[in-house]
This record gives sequence, structure tokens and C-alpha cells, in this order.
Amino acid sequence: MDLNWNVIFRVTGALFIVIGFSMIPAMIVSAIYTEPDIIEAFIKTIIPSILFGGLLILLNKQKEGRTKVRDGYIIVALCWILASCVAAAPFVISGEIANPIDAFFETCSGFSTTGASILTDVEAMSKGLLFWRSFTHWLGGMGILIFAIALLPNLGISGQAIAKAETPGPTLDKLTPKLSDTAKMLYLLYLCFTATETILLMFGGLSPFDSLVHTFGTVGTGGFSSYNDSIAHFDSAYVDIVISIFMILSGVNFNLYFIIIRQNLKGFFKDAELRLYLAIIGTSTLLIGIYLYVAGDINNIWTSFRYSLFQTATIISTTGFVTTDFYLWPTFCKMLLLLLMFVGACSCSTGGGVKVIRILVILKLIKRGVSLKLHPNAFVSLKMNNKPLPVDTVSAIASFVFLYIFTIFAGTIIVSIDDFSLLTNFSAVVACLGNIGPGFDLVGPVMNYSIFSNVSKLLLSFIMLAGRLELFTIFLLLTPRFWNPNR
Repeated sequence: MDLNWNVIFRVTGALFIVIGFSMIPAMIVSAIYTEPDIIEAFIKTIIPSILFGGLLILLNKQKEGRTKVRDGYIIVALCWILASCVAAAPFVISGEIANPIDAFFETCSGFSTTGASILTDVEAMSKGLLFWRSFTHWLGGMGILIFAIALLPNLGISGQAIAKAETPGPTLDKLTPKLSDTAKMLYLLYLCFTATETILLMFGGLSPFDSLVHTFGTVGTGGFSSYNDSIAHFDSAYVDIVISIFMILSGVNFNLYFIIIRQNLKGFFKDAELRLYLAIIGTSTLLIGIYLYVAGDINNIWTSFRYSLFQTATIISTTGFVTTDFYLWPTFCKMLLLLLMFVGACSCSTGGGVKVIRILVILKLIKRGVSLKLHPNAFVSLKMNNKPLPVDTVSAIASFVFLYIFTIFAGTIIVSIDDFSLLTNFSAVVACLGNIGPGFDLVGPVMNYSIFSNVSKLLLSFIMLAGRLELFTIFLLLTPRFWNPNR
């Protein structure tokens, strides 16, 4: 197959360098907390990573690098897998996660912003590795390759094909003429969110370390915590509300924030996807809050709505933080949360799931089907924000939803070899594919994924990455047609 391996190796080299330098803040944290073994593990990873990345770039010099669509898909899939491998090295070298497959699972979960963990005692981990573990959320949330795209012009490489394969990230061709400038603007906004939440959490009594760790998990919609009981550890209404707000904000289409800057709030709230996203959050919070109070599970109405809002926000944004064991909630509440797992956040956000925009299009398709049954000769077009949707777009959305459902059932069948309950296996696959983290039963909010075999952990790791890259990027590489140079 005619692939531009020169460009593929150079982008991979840039990624190794980015990952290497990204570990330095975590190494500094280890120095602050006097963790010499962890510092050594980071050094043994950082230096080879940067040197190898630089070598790849030097050995593949060229004046101009043009990437085709197929190059972009290979680059994205390869880089996410390699990034997870490199990021896992400090855990294995230090011995804190001795099993390489467990370490790979943990970093796949980090970069894909899933938040599923194999750790049975998070608090026993060193501060430096806890920081790095959560920082992978921050890198993966906006996209490690989006960050690399800001550097690609200096390497003579166009990032457009790569950006198209990075579909869950913000749409990069609508904000500025230059893709690299757009990447920088998005990370500036991302940094503003990060700084603001960190400061607000510190006002709530959290240490700088805890504030940063939980901010990384919030704005990246990841969900890793430095405590075994997650956000419940703080038992603070203030902390719950701050994190809830930022989880909801991080689940919004990031392009809409530039509408506020360029236009006003009125233009912001005109977006149909945003309105449905907020409506789902409001309705779910109201229904769960009322049911918890009436059923007597929580006797205080304020506390009931506090927990309801937090769990609704953490599931629909696919963050995965917890303030209570929602598996003990009434079946009605758990069913609503399960449905939210399928919905997910908005398009072009840091969240996962099917995405609200696709749910909205499917609802419009159902409405159109009903109308055609009543009026067979009528012409009913699908519109989004008063603009007709192209037939190809509708077809692609329908295909994605069917592939999403197929992946869930196929994954559940394979994972079932471990012989856990149907609810455990099913919710584990749903939570990993939707990049949510906690599921139900044995992978519930107070449990973890250490129960699975190495084979299942590897499968769930790739399911997490497939969910982060919205399936097609991974599945395309498995088709013979993709590798056929004549097609």
C-alpha cells in the first residue's frame, strides 16, 4: 500500500517527544514528595522517549509532508497505542503496577479519558504516578495529537488528515485559517478551564495536588481520583457543585465557547444539540432527585438533588467520578444512569459516548418515519439548527450507531468468557466503549476492573481506544479494503 511512511514516522517521533516532556511535571511532583524510585522510573522513560522521538524526526527529513486520509487514520491509531505503551513504562519500571498489561490498561483508560482502573488501593500509589495517571486524562481529553498538530508546521507536516481522524476532539477547521493556530486556541481555552477549576477547588480546602489531580479528571472528563472513594472522600457540597459545573461545561461542544467570544450568549443557546444536552441533564437530575427523596433513600431533599446532579453530570459527560455508590440506588435511578451512558456528551467535546448530536438525529429520523407513515407522498427533510442535513451525514450517523451497538454485544460475548454476571460484563463494555469508567455490579462505582483476565483487559483497553477514536478509525484498519492501494 502506498503510504507516506516518512510523515508517519515523523509524527510518531513528535508524539514520543511530547509524551516524554509531559512526564516532567509528574517527575517534579515526585521530587517534591521525595520519591527517588519514582524519579528514577520517570528518567528511564523520559530520556529514551525524547531521544527516540528526535531520532525518528532526524532520520525522516523532508521539505514538505503531505498526509493523505489513510495516513491520518494510521497515524492516529498507531500514536494512541504507542502513547499508552510509553506512558505505562514508569508504572512497570517502578514496580507499582508490575503487570505490563495492567499498566497498559491503566494508561489506555487515562488517555481515552475512561477512568476505568485495575487498582485496588489508589491511595497506596506514589504521588508522582498518581499525578501522571491523572495528567494522561488532561492530555487525552483535548487529544495528544491536537497538541502535536500545533507543532507539526515546524516539521513541515499538514495536520488536516490527522485532525479528521481525531473526530472526538473539537472540529479544527472552523475557527481559524491555520490548523495549528486553532489547536493553540483550543488549548488556551482548555488551560483557562483548568486554571479556573483548580483555583476554585483550592478555595474549597483541597490541597494544590488534589486540586490539580481532580481538575485533570474533570476537564478531560476522565475520572481518575487520588482517593479510593473518589469525590466522596471530601464530603463537601461545594466541591461537588464545582466539579459538577465543570463536568457539564467540559461536555459542551468547545466550538460553542468561541461563539460566545465572537457573538453572544444568545447565539450560544441557539444550538440544538446544546439545548437537548441541558434538557437531558435537567430532566434526569429532577427525576432521580425526586425519586431518591420519595423512596426514602435520602431523607434530605437538598442532599438528594446534590447527589442526583453530580451523578447525572458525571455519567452524561462520561467523567466517572462518584460521590456515592449509585449501584445501591433504586432500579429506576440506575436505569436512567444506564441510558445516560449511551447518550454521552456533545460532539467536539472532551466527553465520550454516542454523543447528543447523534441521538438528536436519530430522534429526528424516527419523527420523519412517523410523518411518512401518515403522509407517504410528503417530502420531509432533516434539519439541524435550521440547516438541512446531507444524506451522507445521516447515513454515517446511522452506521455509527449500529456499529456502536454491534461492538457492545460482540465485546460482551468475548468478555463473558471470564464467567462474571451478565450485568458486570455488559456494563463493563458499555462503560469502556463510552469512556465512562464505572459500570454496575462487580465493576460498579466502588469496585474496579482487576477481576478480569489479561485477555479481557487487553480487549477492554482497545475498546476504550476505539470509543475515544469513535470506532471507525480503529475498525477501518481491520478491513482489507483499507489496505488495498487500488481502492
